[in-house]
Order: sequence, then C-alpha cells, then structure tokens
Amino acid sequence: MKRLSLAIMLALMSISAMLAQRTVSGTVTDTKGEPLIGVSIFARGTSVGTVTDIDGTYSLNVPEGVNTLVFSYTGFETKEVSLGASNVIDVQMEEAVEQLSEVVVTGLGIRKEKKALGYGVTTLDQSALELRPEADVARVLRGKVPGVDITSTSGLAGSGTNVIIRGYSSITGTNQPLFVVDGVPFNSDTRADQGVLAGAASASSRFLDLDPNNIAEVSVLKGLSATVLYGEAGRNGVILITTKNGASRDLNKKFEVTVDQSFFANDIASLPDDQDAYGNGFWNTASAAFSNWGAPFDQPGKYGVAEDGTIRHPYDRAALNAVFPQYVGARYPYKAYDNLQNFFQTGLISNTSVNIANRLSEGTSINFNYGYRNEEGFVPLSKYKKNTFGLGINTRLSNQIGVRTTLNFVRSDRVAPPTGTSTSSNPNDGASLFSNVFYTPRSVDLNGLEWENPLDHSSIYYRGGNDIQHPYWTLHNTKNSELVNRFFGTLTFDYSLTDWLTLTYRYGLDTYAQRNRYAINKGGRQVPDGLLETRERINTIHDHNASLSINKDLNEDWNLDAVLGTNLRADIYNFTGTYSTQQFVFGLQDHGNYIEHSNDSYFEEESLLGAYLSATLGYRRFLYLNLQGRNDWTSTLEKDNRTLFYPSASLSFIPTEVFTDMTSGGVIDYLKIRVGYGTSAGYPNPYQTRNTLGLTTREFVTNSNAVINTNSVSDFFARADLAPELHREAEIGIEGRFFRNRFGIDLSLYQKKSEDLIIELDLDPSTGFDLSTVNAAKITNKGIELGMDVTPIKTRNLSVTLNGNFTTNENTVDEIFPGIDQIAIVGIFTTLGSYAIPGQPYGLIQGEKIKRDDNGNLLVLSSGLYDVSSDLQVLGDPNPDFNLNGGISINYKDIVTFNALLTYVEGGAIYSTLPSTLMGRGILQETDFDRFIPLIAPGVKADGTPNDVQITSTDHYWQNGGVFIDEMRTYDGSYLKLREISVSFALPKSVLDNTPFGSASLTFSGQNLWFRAYGFPKGANFDPEVLSTGVGNARGFEMMNVPTAKQVGGTLRLTF
Repeated sequence: MKRLSLAIMLALMSISAMLAQRTVSGTVTDTKGEPLIGVSIFARGTSVGTVTDIDGTYSLNVPEGVNTLVFSYTGFETKEVSLGASNVIDVQMEEAVEQLSEVVVTGLGIRKEKKALGYGVTTLDQSALELRPEADVARVLRGKVPGVDITSTSGLAGSGTNVIIRGYSSITGTNQPLFVVDGVPFNSDTRADQGVLAGAASASSRFLDLDPNNIAEVSVLKGLSATVLYGEAGRNGVILITTKNGASRDLNKKFEVTVDQSFFANDIASLPDDQDAYGNGFWNTASAAFSNWGAPFDQPGKYGVAEDGTIRHPYDRAALNAVFPQYVGARYPYKAYDNLQNFFQTGLISNTSVNIANRLSEGTSINFNYGYRNEEGFVPLSKYKKNTFGLGINTRLSNQIGVRTTLNFVRSDRVAPPTGTSTSSNPNDGASLFSNVFYTPRSVDLNGLEWENPLDHSSIYYRGGNDIQHPYWTLHNTKNSELVNRFFGTLTFDYSLTDWLTLTYRYGLDTYAQRNRYAINKGGRQVPDGLLETRERINTIHDHNASLSINKDLNEDWNLDAVLGTNLRADIYNFTGTYSTQQFVFGLQDHGNYIEHSNDSYFEEESLLGAYLSATLGYRRFLYLNLQGRNDWTSTLEKDNRTLFYPSASLSFIPTEVFTDMTSGGVIDYLKIRVGYGTSAGYPNPYQTRNTLGLTTREFVTNSNAVINTNSVSDFFARADLAPELHREAEIGIEGRFFRNRFGIDLSLYQKKSEDLIIELDLDPSTGFDLSTVNAAKITNKGIELGMDVTPIKTRNLSVTLNGNFTTNENTVDEIFPGIDQIAIVGIFTTLGSYAIPGQPYGLIQGEKIKRDDNGNLLVLSSGLYDVSSDLQVLGDPNPDFNLNGGISINYKDIVTFNALLTYVEGGAIYSTLPSTLMGRGILQETDFDRFIPLIAPGVKADGTPNDVQITSTDHYWQNGGVFIDEMRTYDGSYLKLREISVSFALPKSVLDNTPFGSASLTFSGQNLWFRAYGFPKGANFDPEVLSTGVGNARGFEMMNVPTAKQVGGTLRLTF
C-alpha cells in the first residue's frame, strides 16, 4: 500500500499546473528531403528537449529566455538554429563527416557532446537491444561493447549473468558494474540461496527485471575518469540505461502506439554426439554400471547379452518384484536409446510489448509501456513469466519549472530445475537434474523406465542399489521457484534560473521483494529425507540528488559546462529464511510437515553522502579540459576513515578542428585524441569494523521446560582501522572518421592499479577468532579496446556496414599479504578451486595434476595408470587472451535489413566436467573404437623408460581420463560463435498511406545458433559460455549442471 500511495503521489505531482510556453514546431529532413526519425532537439542551456516522430516532425515548448535550438542525429552534423519571430522552423541536416558530435549520456545523466569527452564511452540505441529473444538486458549487450565481458551462468530462463568491465580489480569484493536506470542507481544483485556446489548457477540477476523492449539507450562508462561522479559505486564501471519512459522529453508528442508481438522457439543449444556401438557396463561386459563401457550392440550372445539381444530387465529385482510383477523374469532390449533428444523439449517464448506516447495537454507528454513475457524452458516444467508496466510523464510549467516522472512496476514468476554441480556422477551437493541426465548409459531407456515406486513414491532407476536418482523423479519432485515484485521510479524537478543556469533535484526509489522457495520431496537418493527452504528478501534504495548546472559561452572562444551537486544514497536490506528437513508426509511441502527446522534473519543498512563537481572548459570547439571530483562520507567505516576525496581529469583535443587542411584530401574527416586519469574507492560491507554479539533465544529447553537463551561472540574479528580500497586508472585514446565517413575507429589503452584491497584472512584459533578482514592486496589491469566500422558500399538504395571490436586485458595480482602465498576465491574442494596468487593472473584454476619427470614427461605407475600429485598445482588461466567480435549490417531501401554478429574468444582455461565425464564414461562418439584392443598411456615409467604397460580401454579412459584427474578435465576455452542473426522486412510508406499504420515490419531472428569450441572433444558440441560457480569472481568452471540455450523466431511490429 505504501508503494502504491507513493506511485500515485509522484504521478499527481508531475501532472499538476500545466501552463504552456512558446511552442516551436517543424520538420527535419536530410538533404534529399527524406524525413529523419528520432532527431534530438534541445533548447540550448536547458534539459528541455524532444525527438522527431516517424514523419520527421517535432513540437517543443521553449522556455522563456532561450534563443537557440540544437539539432543532433547520429551520422549527421549537429546543427544550431537561432530562434526568430516565427514559431515554425524546418531544418535540413547534412550527413556528418564525423559521427562524434552526437550528444551522449554521461555520469549522473549529464548529456554532453561526445567530442568533448576525454574518455571512451560506448552508446547503443534501441535498435541494438529490442526485438531479441533474450529477456536479460546484460546478455543482449554481449559482443557489442569492447572491454565488457559478459557470461551467462546457464541457459535456464532467468538465470544469472556475470558482467565484468576491464577485468577484476577486487580480490574478495564485488567486481560487478553499477547499473543506473533513468539517472538513479538500480540494484542488480545476484543473491544465491544455494552454495557453489548446490546450484548457485540458477540464481537470477536482478537486472532481469528490466524489459529490453522498453529501453531507448544504453551507455557504458568503463574508465574511472568517466565514472568518478558515481563515487565508489562506479569503480567497476557504470551501465547507464535510459528507458523509453525516461527518454521521453517531447512535450507535444503526437499520439503514437507501437505494438510488438514475438514468438521464439527455445531449445537447448546443443547435444553431444554419442556413440551407438556400446552400452551400459564395464570392461566390455553388460551390467547396471554408472558407465558405458559395456558390451557391443552388434554381438548378441556374448559379454552378458542374450542371443536375442536382451538383458535382464532393470526392475526385475527382489526389492521391486512385489511392486512391478510384470517385470519378474522380463527381458530388456540391449540397444541404443535416444535419451537426450527425447528428454529435452522445445519451449515457446511469447513476448508482447505495447508502447503509447501522447500529449496530455499543452506542455505535457506521457509515455506508457507494457510488456508481457511467457517463456517455457528447454527443460520440462521450467518457466519464466514477467509483466512490466512503465509510465513516464514530462511537463514544463510557466514558472520555468520542469517536472519529469518515471514509474515502473515489474512482477515475475520463475520455476527452475535443481542445478547442483557434479564432477562425474551424482551431484556434489543438494539436488541436480542434469548430472544424472547427460551420462545416462546408451542402453538405458531414460524416458521409458518408470521413475516412481507407487507404494512410497520413492525414486527408482536401473541401478540395483538404487544409487542413481531417476531424472524424471527429480523433475517432478524438486521445485526451485522465485517470485519478484519490484517498483522503481524517479521524480525530477528542474528550474531554469537563466538560459545558462539550471537547478535540478531528483529523487529515485528502487525497491523489490524477492521470495524464493526450494522444495524436495522425500524418497530420492540425492536428498533422501526431503527439504523445504523459503527465503524472502526486501531491498530498497533511496537516492537523492541535487545539482546546479552551468552551460555558458564565456566569450567567442571559451565555453563552460559545469555541474555542482550533492548525492545521498541509503540502502536497506532485510532477509528472513526458514530451512526445514525430514519431511513427514510425502508431497506436502509446508514447513509444518517437516520435523527439523532452522530460522535465519538478517538486516543491513548503509548510507553514503557525496558532494561532487564536474567542469568542462571548451576552447574553440577543438580543446576540452574536464576536471571532476567527488568526496564521499560512508557509514560502513569508522570516523577516521569514512571520508575520501577522489579526483579525475581528462583532455580532449580535436586536431581536425584546428588544422582544417587535414580534412581537405578526403582521407581524414575527423580526428580526436583523448587522455584521462581517474580515481575511486571501494568500501567494505556494513558491520566489518565492530565486533558483534550473537543472540540465541532458544538454545535449549531444560527438563522443567525452561527456555535457555545464550549470547556468543562472533568468530569474526572486526578491525576498526579498516580503510577504503583505492583505485587509480590512466587512459589514452584515439577516435577518428576517415574516407568521407566510410571508416571509423575508437581505440583505448588503459592501466588500472588497485591497492589496499580488502581481503579475508584466516586467524589462528588460539586468538579466539577464525576470520578477519584487512587492507593488503594489490591488482593491476591493463588492456586495449578497439572499435571499428567500415562501410564499403553506400548508395541511395543500398548500404553495407561491417563493424567489430577487439578487447584484451592483462591482469596481475601484485601482492596479497605478508606470509600468504595464495587466497582461495572459490574453493570447490580442498584440491580444486579458483585462486589469487602473487605475480600471477587473477583467478587461476588449481587442482590435481599428473606428475612429470625433469623433462616434462607424464609419469606412469607400474599399473599403467598415471601417477597423480595430491598437491595443488596450476591447471590454467581462465582469463581469455582476447575477445574479437565482428558484425555486418545490410540495408536495402530501408525495406530489407540484415544483421549478424560473430564472436571469437582466444584462450582461457575451462575446468569442464560435462565433456570429460562423457568421454571417461564411454558416451561420446570419440569412444567409438575397438574397445577390446589394449591401450598404452603416453608417458614414461619411474625409471625414465617409455611406458609399455598395456591396460584396458575402460581403465585408460575411466581412470586416466577426466573422471578422476583434474588436469584431464581442463580444456582450452577458445571458441567461435554465431551470436546473433536477423533479417527484417518493412513495408514501404507508400503502401501504408491509406492504412491506419505508420509503419509495419516483420523481423526473423536467431540467437546462439552455432558455435565451435576448438579445445574440446568435437563430439561434445560444447558451449563454453556457462559459469557453474554462479555470478561472482570465479570463472572457468563448468560442472555438468546447465548448458546454454538457443532461440529462433520472429517479431511483428506495428505503429499507428
């Protein structure tokens, strides 16, 4: 009710007192007289603006005192037009020789000309985001922004996404960027209820609550010189999102409705190519084994298979004879079954989007957006549904006050299968569907065998000891669900004191309630007694921002563009949870039906006060000096360390504006050189500087029923001297347009040093504590980012543009702490994990390796098996050497448009148990060979002579392969992928002249349709873009939990 009341209050405040000002209107065309859609028009010196509609027309309420309008459009020269007596101004825009004069959104929503920026910023408009199959806006950005590494945790609908900009710069803290929506911070956390081994990969990231079809623009700020105004929250980069509701500044917008309806088929991205020659068993004999090293299918009457090609039915056993009498003495065909093809399904994605824009009255406009998504996963019973409502209201009052409001509500409902990890067999922890699906032996009919004992509802499967849980039992008796209700919005007032001085106040609210429920019935092998886990999170951000903006020509040569402001942010997080085990009555998933219970609750609150200044001094439109600084006061540190000032400076020089002869030869059209330096901080989580006292209100009950409560000191030792992390970054870059705007580059080189990083250290238990945090570690990131585009063909009817980007980042852990040689980022097991090691790249994968002699030869034991060291050793660096993305865009008469995007990633080690398990268990097509021929493992014996010990193929692949040895599970992660492809057909305007439609188009698109991972077995058809450890700092782990997805379908768009 409070949220509803607040929403109504914001809306009422924004539409009050609507009095008109001078209205200027007109049409904007190109040099051929064709109307231009989406041209930005601003009253100079104010935030008042609009955009042209589909006919190229506009109408703008101009505040008193404004005498110039600024017209800007990507690919065209920015044009300034002086206002005269006429209220009708038609403008003809010329194609630009440089695209960098466009206006872009920068820190705190400040709009600046791109040519004035001394740092790199990448901006994508709605055409690069909308009408895609993905519901996750971060995944839509993949491959489109240099310097940004985006990895999905899985292909499940609504699963998490890891976003890293310019490498990892914190050891144990977050490395995720800040999301800002319509000018205010947006919580994008990924909070997993299950641990890494139990299914953290299925947790959703909260930027999933954004609708890509309601986004007008995304700007990515990567360097500290660009993000300093956001304080420590921007230290990992900032992703600025402007919704269509927030972008609407057209006070006299014509009534326009846009309707999109999409349908996509949602499939598992790939399935492994299995061999069809051998079935279930071991050592070439048929049996009910975990593996597939059994008898050949084409030799009946041998190796445990009857003459008729059958074996004893899996359910013909004493424990099941009374339940399934029909299987007593029954025979079972020993043949290959199409298990995976029949288990996974093709899900349907339906996505509806409606956008309505209109003028309510003179000087007031409104934009409304509704979206509905209904997604079926490629796993049966998995689903994701989302309803989004958005409203934007913009009004300009007669007293020079402007009011803008954005209101957004999201409700989503998600159901996912259990995703516990597995190294080769049953899940490592909790429940898992996928681990027991993929390595199903070829001769076991996964889809045909009954999965439930009708007497007690327990799981049954082909193993005599029932020590593998039937995947269909898991599917029907385990449920992981999530329900989210979220409201976020802004209320902005601006007052034009003069035509060059504006006072602005903005309030932002972002609040959501997330309810997770994880339920397992009793009777399974994985969690035999059943469990029920319910969690509720309520997260709220209040953000207040007040600023004074100056944009003034000091004289004919100098211009000052400055902002002075203050920011107050408060974050409140409330968590409650109940964990129950030992289900009493099967099927009743209620806490009252479980015997053992434990409750947990947590409350966290932090505040941050900041003051900032940004000033850009421009000289003759070719030299721009930008100075920025912010001082923060945080509540999470003690008084001596809670305040910190971090400055930045950048310089932009455009030689083509000075030396005009450079552009006369038709080679160089535009050239810009930029250099920037920025700083930032990193604050600890709340409650790290003071020791706390724990309270247990019901420690135990005496024989006389007296309740005894206890207090206990935490095993965490808090340090009052804890200080902020410090980050410094230098950046240089070149931007240019060449050959009459046919070729463009945007090159950035950077180096970022992070020190005093906060890390967790284990303490000697004799101190009375186990853990503490200190400022100690240092990390350096340096890299290159390159964006390019070339237009080899450009005629009146046809244009072909090639675009691409290249990213490489080198990361080094410089120091950790005296006496500490490594820190586990994520410890999978005691012998496997992701580590930070001084002098090495961050996140090295360590595990067990095969021993070598002095010459590097593999050592083989007398048994013919490898000699494996139990010591932790480096298996590989998960960070790729470089990322390369290339795209093509073809446009014919604005009627047919074709787009495609390819991604190539070089290097990056991946510890992957799906292909290694399928190889080690004899499933993959690579194991289709004569298994009766003994094998000799490559290597040398202890005496240095070549190994000549023969072993069975079963032993070699099973024990020398990826089932037991970490090194044999680690692969080169290089891959090539067709990330996106689409073709659009638009009806010509002449066809629609006598219809109610302004435009009509049909787009066919596909995502993740093809890939090839070169370092993996070819038959695995493996997609490395997964992250089994979930969103966080560890990368390079795939542990047989969830593969990726592919989608293909179409979208119909109508406007009227």
